[in-house]
Amino acid sequence: MDSEFLTDTSQQHSGIHTLEPKKWVELHADYLYNFAIVRLNDEEQARDLVQETFLSALEKTAGFRGESAERTWLTAILKYKIIDIYRKKAGSFAVNDKTGAPDNEPEFFDPDLNHWKKEHWPAPFGVEDKDPLHNKEFMGVLERCMSRLPSLWMSVFKLKHMDEENTEFICKELKLSSSNFWVIIHRAKVNLRSCLQKNWI
Repeated sequence: MDSEFLTDTSQQHSGIHTLEPKKWVELHADYLYNFAIVRLNDEEQARDLVQETFLSALEKTAGFRGESAERTWLTAILKYKIIDIYRKKAGSFAVNDKTGAPDNEPEFFDPDLNHWKKEHWPAPFGVEDKDPLHNKEFMGVLERCMSRLPSLWMSVFKLKHMDEENTEFICKELKLSSSNFWVIIHRAKVNLRSCLQKNWI
């Protein structure tokens, strides 16, 4: 039996993946762009990040171990570039205003309990329900509502509910305290729920 065939078969069974940089644009550009656009809501920025991802990946090919699929590896590079943008947005807020909240907004959170007040406890929010998420019209309304959030709120919300990152990771990457994180998540949900009630329900 051909030795080359044996090598290929062995790699497939062992789960080893290879890189094909010449095919990246053809195979992965659209996917990566869609991944970026729903997290940034900025077409030009999304296109730029895809290009940056390919350039970074070319520089890191020697470090690719083949343990993950090519697209998974590229997506991971893109994801960290998106988090860098989130981090810059988070850093634009003053230390004493890490929630980025309007001055006249009601106080929903009890810092002593490190949780929101009982009277303001959020009802179940539509984005956690899997069924509506498959509805393109709903997603369009949700994206428009999210685009109205302060950039820090949107960054935290998307990391938590789209990328399913844990609280510790988000706080570390965006340099937020646990209290600030929960304030932002709650306020983002309250605002999104209000927007969806006006534009969807």
